[in-house]
Amino acid sequence: DPRMRANIGIRRRLAPLLDNDRNQIELFNALLLSLPGSPIIYYGDEIGMGDNIWLGDRDAVRTPMQWTPDRNAGFSSSDPGRLYLPTIMDPVYGYQVSNVEASMASPSSLLHWTRRMIEIRKQNPAFGLGSYTELPSSNPAVLAFLREYEDDLVLCVNNFSRFAQPTELDLSAFEGRHPVELFGGVRFPAVGELPYLMTLGGHGFYWFRLRKDAA
Repeated sequence: DPRMRANIGIRRRLAPLLDNDRNQIELFNALLLSLPGSPIIYYGDEIGMGDNIWLGDRDAVRTPMQWTPDRNAGFSSSDPGRLYLPTIMDPVYGYQVSNVEASMASPSSLLHWTRRMIEIRKQNPAFGLGSYTELPSSNPAVLAFLREYEDDLVLCVNNFSRFAQPTELDLSAFEGRHPVELFGGVRFPAVGELPYLMTLGGHGFYWFRLRKDAA
């Protein structure tokens, strides 16, 4: 769709680009925060803000930040007609539904999830300073890689399919280590000589710390 392009880039926000699919949004953010480089989260993407492709050029994604469900999305107290760009008026992405106030009140919101992801990234220097090594996967729908910095070793596994997918990874170089999931602290079975088998949900992902001990 030509309306979605701006020069050589796109002028869409992540949520509408992915049809507001929470699993896909989380997967894309997990990749953003775990691949090499400096991640940038565009304002509003942490609450699933929408866009207005009927506005010219990149103004489609420059609408007022949606702080509250009140007048002008809590962005300004001025007359709505005097705003440089109008607020999003949409039953799914509009400020009455998608705003910081509502997100803060919901423990399961995308905003709280994003904050947790950033905190985990900060706790693991391998994400910001470590090397990147892609691991062969038995399933082409699954991307697996290692981020390593000194004693911090993190395994990232990502499923690009909308269906659950199994994969086998050669982790024999880390035999004896225990993958510990970084979100809930769940310890997975120790790595052995044989390929390591795991199954991921549709558009699911894992972040593991590979620990030498059994704790």
